[in-house]
Amino acid sequence: MARTLENGVLIGSERLQGRAEAIAPGGRSTGLALARDPLPGSPRLLDRLRARCRVLHYSVRTERAYVDWARRFILANGKRHPRDMGQKEVEAFLTQLAVKGRVAASTQNQALSALLFLYRQVLGIELEWMESVVRANRPARLPVVLSREEVGRLLALLDGQCWLVAALMYGTGMRLMECHRLRVKDVDFDCNEICVRDGKGGKDRRVPLPQRLKLDLQRQRDKVKVLHGQDRLAGVAGVHLPHALERKYPNAGFTLGWQYLFPAARLSRDPRTNLRRRHHVDESVLQRAFRAARDRAGIAKPASCHTLRHSFATHLLDAGQDIRTVQELMGHKDVATTQVYAHVLGRGAGGVLSPLDRGGVAEGPAPCVAGAQAPPSLASPAVDALA
Repeated sequence: MARTLENGVLIGSERLQGRAEAIAPGGRSTGLALARDPLPGSPRLLDRLRARCRVLHYSVRTERAYVDWARRFILANGKRHPRDMGQKEVEAFLTQLAVKGRVAASTQNQALSALLFLYRQVLGIELEWMESVVRANRPARLPVVLSREEVGRLLALLDGQCWLVAALMYGTGMRLMECHRLRVKDVDFDCNEICVRDGKGGKDRRVPLPQRLKLDLQRQRDKVKVLHGQDRLAGVAGVHLPHALERKYPNAGFTLGWQYLFPAARLSRDPRTNLRRRHHVDESVLQRAFRAARDRAGIAKPASCHTLRHSFATHLLDAGQDIRTVQELMGHKDVATTQVYAHVLGRGAGGVLSPLDRGGVAEGPAPCVAGAQAPPSLASPAVDALA
């Protein structure tokens, strides 16, 4: 059992080497015993945070992130209970992240969201200062987009399941985790569409099934069927089901339709049930393969797997698809988000004729002094190659 500190705050229930210890930022153990709540037998604060995340159906990733930020906030303030802190401590913590930690604006905003969740949803505290805390402004950057030729070169250097997932991302505009979370039942080969379940914002949407991938996806489904049969014979627990479906339909996790379309090669332990199951493939597998293929293809753009989604939207708009349809396929709540892709088309900066190209300007540079090497003219192959 964890030792009680002077302030009587219980931070969490992690046990390392037989005793509870505090985890410092970055996952490093401090060796300090975790504190307790003032009331004997009361639930631990971070356990209450976890429970609240699960009641609200937050993902495991969000739960872990919120718990980590709450822990870091408490440790950064000498293990004081959040109930005894307020706007001053929250803003100081966020400032420290930005100044000393040099974190991105999105990371800073995630930390703020975690702390507001802790106060509102776990501690039941709603104060005026919560509305006045300013979120960090994310810099407005245009998305990185690959040309069709670059996409072709990149896909040609991928193989197996990595190729299929990457091609599916470019062919449908799905996010990486949306592809990995696909179940066998989500691919409708008769209607030629794919149902994306519980996407960003908890929304469902439908995207077209690329005909060039239809046979490959059918083969992938057949592989899953064989692997599923082997798991059943080995007595492996059923696949994870979202929300309360596992309790409502306890046998659904053993059916083929609920199996992940892109299963992991190895079994893993479910962090919430402690059961050994077959989860979907980890996203790092494609991310590593993508980076290697990008470098081998000689693509200098800072492209990632998500760039395939950007390229999908941009190429659709470039082909004349209306922006509302693209918005629905991308799952954007606001059409303004989709309009960003119009800025990277030829109708944007690339479609503007430079004054230098309109004529009326003398060709070539001014005469050079004797002995100096003349730079290439505007019409020289060297300049044309850079254009």
